[in-house]
Amino acid sequence: MVSDQPHPLPRAVELRDGSQLVVRPIRGGDKDAIVSGFERLSPESRYRRFFAPLARLSNRDLVYLTEVDHHDHEALIGFEDGTGVPVGVARYIRSSEELEAEVAVTVVDDWQGRGAGTALLEALVERARDEGIERFVALVLSDNTDALELFRHVAPDADGPRRSASGNLELVFDLPEPGTISESMLGRALHAAARGALVANPWRVIRDRIAR
Repeated sequence: MVSDQPHPLPRAVELRDGSQLVVRPIRGGDKDAIVSGFERLSPESRYRRFFAPLARLSNRDLVYLTEVDHHDHEALIGFEDGTGVPVGVARYIRSSEELEAEVAVTVVDDWQGRGAGTALLEALVERARDEGIERFVALVLSDNTDALELFRHVAPDADGPRRSASGNLELVFDLPEPGTISESMLGRALHAAARGALVANPWRVIRDRIAR
């Protein structure tokens, strides 16, 4: 069953540039906010996130992205405090391995580099822990040597990427302790993704789930 009021969020978060973000679980009524955020992504950001020059999200896409169960599928949305302008979304989708979930973070262009992605990810890690998840998994669609080298750089002490049943590469990150996102392997991977150096869990993966 999908619940619109699952947990004690929302919360106000101050970013490193002093701006304020309000983070809460996504709701079925947030479809317009998702569309607004999507429209504020540059063509480059859309291509990097969706692996295609996607022009619009379908109604079916929007239902999947907003009507979540907050247990196996959680999505947290951030708004600029005071204006209510949508800033970004952090999402996990539990995998067939009960303790693992695929993770993705998207932030609109004019808020990138300000700490919004880290704030959303910190809140998502907390929610994931509450739901019994211990590891986040990022999927890379092919044997991309740049992605593999980057993973070895940001996570030198981690086990190497593993191969999923679908043939994709999976990068596995243990959930960091509270307050340590920025210094963690997961945080470093997030920063790499924000720079465009790593593309993980692109829209093709999510659309495959919608199709199923």
